[in-house]
Amino acid sequence: MYLLTDAERATGTYSNRFAAHFLRQHQFHSLAGVRGWRNKLRLSVDDEAPPAVRELPQWGLRAEYWIEGDGGEHYQDITESGSFLRLRTDQVRFYPIDAPENSAHCCGGEYRMWLRDGQDPVEALPLDSIPPLVLSEVLRDVDLFVGVASVGNDPTWQDGGPDGRFQEYWTSYGFGELGQSAQTRRILLDRLIPRLAIADRCTLEGRFLHVKGNRHTYKIHLGSGNILRTPNDQYLCIVPKSNAAAQQAGYLPYEGDRMLAVILSKAMMLAADTKITDPTILSQL
Repeated sequence: MYLLTDAERATGTYSNRFAAHFLRQHQFHSLAGVRGWRNKLRLSVDDEAPPAVRELPQWGLRAEYWIEGDGGEHYQDITESGSFLRLRTDQVRFYPIDAPENSAHCCGGEYRMWLRDGQDPVEALPLDSIPPLVLSEVLRDVDLFVGVASVGNDPTWQDGGPDGRFQEYWTSYGFGELGQSAQTRRILLDRLIPRLAIADRCTLEGRFLHVKGNRHTYKIHLGSGNILRTPNDQYLCIVPKSNAAAQQAGYLPYEGDRMLAVILSKAMMLAADTKITDPTILSQL
């Protein structure tokens, strides 16, 4: 359950809980469609687009996730067809379902409400007026978008991606404070670990699952799944297998939380680190 935070009570009509992230646009677009959101791909053109929208007719509400295209300083991060490779995220808001539509320039800028003749602007609804179940489900969707599509959860981006411009974001996302979904994941792991065959090699400490291997001790971040190893918290890059490959290898899939399965699969592998044969991983050990 995603509950209203003190910060959201303070902002009143919008949530910044999932703002200031960088998402892979096409992955986000696909996920949004699966979850019932209406979204328009951001193109590097002189045009406007609405936010990502989920309509909730049974509640008479419309949820909005404000986003904008991010093409880099010189608009180099776009495809040949002109679509942005990545998005920058902003607020989550709620409006009456029949409120006039908001839009902003595809390349970024302030959202504003388009009004037809005779229409008056409609303010975003106070978050504390949104039914808790509706608020929780919408924030759960947005948490999924960030958790899956963020460039921060790509273990190969330790260098910060193109021109290193995502370095600060990647480090903060990959090893920083836990979001609500990661905190829930921590609670689940606390219950699951005693049942695992590797339970005696695992401990939960703060933001990390610590795993004792034979070569090193490892710290797996509960938000991103990124790994640090002894000595000196050296970064260890392990790219997760696809879901199909993971299931064939005997890893446990968890519906709705792919990262939990990723963390468990990494823990199982690292607890038996003398049995690792992958040359890419071995070269880092």
